[in-house]
Amino acid sequence: MKFRFLLISFFPLFSSAQNPAQSQLIIHGNVKGLQEKSEVFVVNIYNNTTDTVVRGLVLDGKFSLTGHVSEPNLYEINFSAVKKKAPLFIGNDAIELSGDVNDLKELKITGSRSNDDFNEFQKIFNPYMVQLNSMGQNINATQFGPSRDSLIAEYKKVVNQIEIAEDQFVQQNKSSYVSPFMMVVLLQLSEDVFLTEKRYNSLSPETQNSFFGKYLQQEISKQKIGAIGTDAIDFTQNDTTGKPVTLSSFKGKYVLVDFWASWCHPCRLENPNVVSAYNKFKKKNFTVLSVSLDKEKNPWIQAIKDDNLTWTHVSDLKFWNNDVALKYHIQAIPNNLLIDPSGKIVAKNLHGAELQSKLCEVLGCN
Repeated sequence: MKFRFLLISFFPLFSSAQNPAQSQLIIHGNVKGLQEKSEVFVVNIYNNTTDTVVRGLVLDGKFSLTGHVSEPNLYEINFSAVKKKAPLFIGNDAIELSGDVNDLKELKITGSRSNDDFNEFQKIFNPYMVQLNSMGQNINATQFGPSRDSLIAEYKKVVNQIEIAEDQFVQQNKSSYVSPFMMVVLLQLSEDVFLTEKRYNSLSPETQNSFFGKYLQQEISKQKIGAIGTDAIDFTQNDTTGKPVTLSSFKGKYVLVDFWASWCHPCRLENPNVVSAYNKFKKKNFTVLSVSLDKEKNPWIQAIKDDNLTWTHVSDLKFWNNDVALKYHIQAIPNNLLIDPSGKIVAKNLHGAELQSKLCEVLGCN
């Protein structure tokens, strides 16, 4: 599985501390390098990039924009003449902008608590993201084996530090619009959807019902499907001979549902680890059920033979539209679920040494 890189330097965070008496968005700008009478306008990035919130012209080197927004959100200010733009994290605030159009990264924004929240968010989390991105590149460039396992362990230590910082931020900012957005940005780092739900439930009703609060709620519902601690969703798919195979037929055993494909290079590199685990634990009430995201039968069959994958294999040959993958919201492979004899999911995404370590934990290594 590829380690995704997280870029949050352009993501917005929002504060709930918006002045209730401030019912308008007012932007006063003094940005050097703008052409006289050139247009400046603000658009909503997430809801509709063609929705212009406010617009105006540069007069005597300055501009003033007035409008209204429904809640703090991510907006983008566009300087049309020079075809440059910059993100704004704003609600109905009275904002002062100053800086140089040739250096918009240093654009100074005052009068917006949303921007203050965003700065605090970046101060806490951007260093972590830079570190994870670098570590992810090293992991992806390292072949499967002890060295890669060690790098992954270090990566997960940083993720744990982020989890702690995220908890602290939410507890200190339960009524801030920044909190649900932060949780959306960091969502892909956590596999514990119930912890995410706990954080969401601690937010104020206003932030829960915000744009990102509602999005977060939807994602929590999606991630509960196939979450650790939940019952596995049953499915039936044909094996290599066309015979239907049902997941529930394996009940009473530990079964690793392994999502892969013949065309997936990381999957093929991971297969020897799965083979090793299968051979070591197959006499201890353990088996593997592989679900292939292949779209052609011959390469699928050949890969099974070449990699010596001697367990049960199923596929509908629908590529990323594989019905089982869609049920479990599988978006990257290799991916897997470890299901216990009662049919509950007890672990996810076990790769390299982690797979055998977990199997030793539940089945014993003696």
